[in-house]
Amino acid sequence: MKKAVFFAILAAALYALNSPLSKLLLKNVPPTMMAGFLYLGAGIGMCVMGMIRGQTKQAGKEKRLQKKDLPYTLGMIILDIAAPIFLMIGLTKTAAANASLLNNFEIVATSIIAMVFFKEKIGIQLWLAIALITLSSILLSVEDASCLQFSVGSLFVILACICWGMENNCTRCLSHSDPLEIVVVKGLFSGIGSVIIGLVLGETLPGIRDILLILLLGFVAYGLSIYFYVYAQRDLGAAKTSAYYAVAPFIGVLLSFVVFREIPGIMFFAALVIMAIGTWLINQEQKA
Repeated sequence: MKKAVFFAILAAALYALNSPLSKLLLKNVPPTMMAGFLYLGAGIGMCVMGMIRGQTKQAGKEKRLQKKDLPYTLGMIILDIAAPIFLMIGLTKTAAANASLLNNFEIVATSIIAMVFFKEKIGIQLWLAIALITLSSILLSVEDASCLQFSVGSLFVILACICWGMENNCTRCLSHSDPLEIVVVKGLFSGIGSVIIGLVLGETLPGIRDILLILLLGFVAYGLSIYFYVYAQRDLGAAKTSAYYAVAPFIGVLLSFVVFREIPGIMFFAALVIMAIGTWLINQEQKA
C-alpha cells in the first residue's frame, strides 16, 4: 500500500509540470497541436522504455490488453483526446496558477463517477472534501465577483477535469494490464487523434524546436506520470488514487508563481485555503 501511495504522489509531482510549462509553450503553439504532441511524447517515450525493458527480466511479466478491454480502451483514447485540448484552450484564457489549482476538480469527477458506475465507497469526509473542492473551483471560475461573471478559461479547465475523471475510471478498469502498454496506446492514439483534429481545424504544425520540447514535456508530465498513476490504481482504486494525486495542483501553483511571477487576487487565496482544507480531509480519510 505504501508503494502505491508513493507512486500516486510521484505521478502527481510529474504532472504538476504540465500547466506552467505548457502555458509557456502555448505562446508559439496552437492548443490542439500542443495537446497532440504532449500525448505523442508520452507514447514515444514509453515505447523507448518498453524496448529497454524488453532486454530485462521484467519483460513478459505484465498482462497484455485483451479484446474484452476494447470498450474501456476506446473510451480512454477518446477522452484523452478531448481533455488536454480543453485544458490547453483553458490555459490560453486563464492564469497558469488558476488552471493548476482547478485541476483538483478532477477528484470530484473521478470520485462521483467511481461511486455511481463502479460502486466504489465514498466516506463522509470525502464527500465534505468534494463539496469544498467544488466550492473552491467555483471561486476560481468567477472572473468578476460583483456580477458573478464566469471565466471562460476556467470553465474549459473544469470541462477537461470532467473528461479526465471519466478517463480515470476507464483506466482503472485496465489497470490489471501492463501500465507501459496502456500509456503507449493512450499516448500514440490520443496524440495522433489530436494532431489530426488540429490540422482539420487549420492549425499549423509547430517548429522542430517546439515539437522536441513538447515531446519531452509530454514524456515526463504525461508518460511517466500516467505510468506511475496506473500502478497506484491497482491497489488504491480510482477514487483514492485521485485523492493522493491532489497534491499536483499545489505544486503546479508554486511553479506558476516562480515561472510567471503572477500576483493572484483575494479570490484565488480564498479558493486556495478552501482547496487545501478539502485536500487535507481527503488524506485524513485515506489514513483512517
